[in-house]
Amino acid sequence: MAEKILITPKSFKNYKENAHKLLQEHGYEIIENNFGRTLTEEEIIEIAQDNVVGIIIGVDPLPANVLNQCKSLRAISKYGVGMDNIDLKRAAELGILVKNAVGTNSISVAEHAIGLMFASARHLPTVAAGTKAYGWERSIGFELTNKKLGLIGGGQIGKEVAKRAVGLGMKVTIYDPFFNDHEFLEKYGIQIEQDLTDVLKESDIISLHLPVTEQTKGLINEETLKLMKPTAILINTSRGELVDERALYDALVNNEIAVAAQDVYSSEPPKHGDPLVALPNFILTPHIGAFTQEAVERMAMVSTENLIELLAQREVVK
Repeated sequence: MAEKILITPKSFKNYKENAHKLLQEHGYEIIENNFGRTLTEEEIIEIAQDNVVGIIIGVDPLPANVLNQCKSLRAISKYGVGMDNIDLKRAAELGILVKNAVGTNSISVAEHAIGLMFASARHLPTVAAGTKAYGWERSIGFELTNKKLGLIGGGQIGKEVAKRAVGLGMKVTIYDPFFNDHEFLEKYGIQIEQDLTDVLKESDIISLHLPVTEQTKGLINEETLKLMKPTAILINTSRGELVDERALYDALVNNEIAVAAQDVYSSEPPKHGDPLVALPNFILTPHIGAFTQEAVERMAMVSTENLIELLAQREVVK
């Protein structure tokens, strides 16, 4: 019986031809996600509990209880970068190798973050909707040039945002306790700040580029929002869990900050009638930061190559 590979990301099918060919050349049988949506824990268990040795995973959940029941699983390849949907500790305990597709979607997500900055500064969703309703009401915006951008997180995506922001004439500061690329800072004229409070207080725009951990979950909350300027814009293209959405709602309603624009949410899609989503100064896009032709193609091939590499490593270990 051929060993099986489960592929869960919905967009993978757009560039599956070469990836499938590569897996089939190594003798693997492919199981695709035909639900047209993110799989549930129960669905993953039902599909992967027997003879599935590898998973190419999107945002679908792989907590400990799922991993425990996937008895043949030897490797997980992340279709993208963020791995907070995988219980990495339990995977390590079970001897399951895990790798992400570093660098495959950095440019696409960075460009989307910059796009959300323009949309926020010029009120583009609101004025565009008004014009399409045959209105002609203008809303004054502001230039990004010379504005202070505070990047919370200086990984690959954060650095790509920084390069583009510098090109727009913005003054960029990075807050990241683990950042050590001083050559990058010097090359682009970027500041590093050790105090998160100072970044929040001084920035015109705050953009989040960090994973969800016990330390970062709810990083943007009632207390940190109150530190920001009343004219500030908050951008989040990372994970919805970084932001306390109730506190963000209050901050936007009470004009404690001006605008928030996110590509992610705690519940995707959000529940019908969610009050934050309905606010005119809150912009939400449907997790499309990495959803470009170029990024999807790169993620499909790199995640496939990574999985084959991981499975080969496990064979050597055995």
